[in-house]
Amino acid sequence: MTELLTSSQMRAVERAEIESGAVTGQTLMERAGRGAIDAAFQKWPDLKDGGHRALVLCGPGNNGGDGFVMARRLADRGWAVDVFLYGDVEKLPPDARTNHDLWIERGAVQPFAATEIWGGERPDLFVDAVFGTGLTRPLPDDLAAVLDVRMMGNWKGGNAIRRLAVDCPSGLDLDTGMIPASEETGVPKINSADLTVSFHSLKAGHKLGLGPMLCGDVRVVDIGLTGPDASERAMIGTAPDAERARLVTPEFAQNPLPRRIWLGTMVAKLKGQGHKYDYGHVVVCAGGAGRGGAARMAARAALRSGAGLVTVLCPPDALQENACHLDAIMLRACADSEAFAQIVDDRVTSICLGPGLGVGSETCALVSKALAHRREERGWRDPVVVLDADALTSFAEAPQALFEQTHARTVLTPHEGEFARLFPDLAQSERGQLSKIDVVRAAADRAGCVVLLKGEDTVIAQPGGGASVHSASGDRAVPWLATAGAGDVLAGLIAGLAAPETAPDLFCVTEAAVWLHCEAARLYGPGLIAEDLPDTLPKVFSSLEA
Repeated sequence: MTELLTSSQMRAVERAEIESGAVTGQTLMERAGRGAIDAAFQKWPDLKDGGHRALVLCGPGNNGGDGFVMARRLADRGWAVDVFLYGDVEKLPPDARTNHDLWIERGAVQPFAATEIWGGERPDLFVDAVFGTGLTRPLPDDLAAVLDVRMMGNWKGGNAIRRLAVDCPSGLDLDTGMIPASEETGVPKINSADLTVSFHSLKAGHKLGLGPMLCGDVRVVDIGLTGPDASERAMIGTAPDAERARLVTPEFAQNPLPRRIWLGTMVAKLKGQGHKYDYGHVVVCAGGAGRGGAARMAARAALRSGAGLVTVLCPPDALQENACHLDAIMLRACADSEAFAQIVDDRVTSICLGPGLGVGSETCALVSKALAHRREERGWRDPVVVLDADALTSFAEAPQALFEQTHARTVLTPHEGEFARLFPDLAQSERGQLSKIDVVRAAADRAGCVVLLKGEDTVIAQPGGGASVHSASGDRAVPWLATAGAGDVLAGLIAGLAAPETAPDLFCVTEAAVWLHCEAARLYGPGLIAEDLPDTLPKVFSSLEA
């Protein structure tokens, strides 16, 4: 499992291990420094041989101690190493002081001075071991100026210098993935790295906000910490516990798919034959004439993701328009919320509302009917209700009225603008020191259901604290997914995956949908438009079976 720890959780793991007597802080520091150098050589094999030069900036805490170990390790391999200390040697923590003194036996530690740093020979490797986890304040001006990547231009050939950060580029808040703005100018002081080495586990800030862009290639080094047993806390197919967040990876995102297919096939065999209702019936509500495209894309995604049947409900005046575009998807006229209540029977297992539906009181009434719908004698469990777009915005003036109706089988899928309308106190501009994970957890508790906040760093949370992050960065970056209608497809995908009787935990289904949504976009490539996504899903499913 790929956990995303906060700074305080990481400190707690280290402290518990040290207090148990299993390891010393000095041993952990030695492993960290050596592991960071090994990671650098794995990324840049040409640096393995001696004869290179490194500039190591060490900070006033244990991050600086890691830097002293790295300096010693490089010197052992024949490197020339220039070491600078940002801080007072007399105030170094004990383990960092020990490694400072060990380095002193090998070479000098120079006091921090920009003129001295830029006046020396050009390094091949620039190591930022100043501030790591836990920093939440802006970088001091003198340090920010030195760490600014543009300053590499002070050396001839500066663009060839490799930049390595210990824990994170100094100044990055590893809980939020953001850079605190300068109190004087209000502008963040940006620092970045080509390689960031994290220890024991990824931290939330590596995958949130600016983290993916600033950290470059992030590699996790095992330093021998056991920590709590992750395998017991987060079995595949179950949501994470309240204390931890996890990264959405193939092992969690793919699992609902074979499990659903296998169990669905088994049910069919036990009954003697398969039937479309074994795989669920999804209802998607569409808007009026000229506004049906979003609902049709959601419906197609639901059908492509394995639902047994999908029905689009639309106003009578939009029947002809939708009939011209739909074949495998069924179509029925639905004049209003009262007609909706008469049409939706207990064989409906999933309902998607919002894409292209229109903002207003009638949409609120439809949402209320959908949330009030319960299984009857033929139903196996209450239907899932996926609310997106207009279904959310319609409650902008009275979000509490929505939250009084939502239940555990509900998924809200807002983007940042829609999220701000429903949770104004948790909006981007109001978060302060709270991370995106924190605010989505708070939103899920308030709404009493699963909340998915979309973005390059999509966060999913459920009441009680379980949370996941899907990061569309690095090799999963899909800038072409920022296209009109992509969110409508995601809503339909969630509804379709959740429709079968055998669908697993709703949180896990939502994780799988987000992963598949990104995977389809990656497979299709640049030039993607939203309606391409549903038709790319079969190729994604085939690749998973392989």
